[in-house]
Amino acid sequence: MSTQQKIIDTAITVFNENFSATFEEIAEHCNLNRRTLHRYFKNRNELLEACNKNMMQAWENAAIKACNSSTDPLVQLENLLYAGIESGTKYAFLIKLNEIEPTYKTETGKEYLKVRNELFSTIQKLQKEELIDSQLPLVWIKILFTNTITATITAYRSGDIAPNEIKKLAWNSFSRSIGLQLNKQ
Repeated sequence: MSTQQKIIDTAITVFNENFSATFEEIAEHCNLNRRTLHRYFKNRNELLEACNKNMMQAWENAAIKACNSSTDPLVQLENLLYAGIESGTKYAFLIKLNEIEPTYKTETGKEYLKVRNELFSTIQKLQKEELIDSQLPLVWIKILFTNTITATITAYRSGDIAPNEIKKLAWNSFSRSIGLQLNKQ
């Protein structure tokens, strides 16, 4: 792993604990001096941008893996939700960053876009088959999906819900909100 990647990984850990951490604090956690850190990043904003890019790439890879995990679209959707929760937990500070300063944009990968568009098409097909509530606009389902992830991350970080239960609670909440009836086992 390169020094630059180690700095990014350390910064992600530090920012998750203290979003206000200074460039000096990041350098200290990296066991580097500020001057060495400046060789890799001009300032805190450039480091935040690198963290955002790293997170987006990790999310795209996790999403592709989730969508390729099965040919069953409902399993794909469930696994995509879990991937979003895992990514969001690791990169919780970036949710805050993009709410405050949505200035960090990264280019979306072609493979990710292809997989995402196929899944959205599948959701619409499931609506036509009446497995998912056909009255819900796709944009509504996307918003529910994203906000389920955000709520799950908030619950996870609060420590009030057992970590081993949180994903299933999220899936139950999301799947029922789109009208999907889960089999009782």
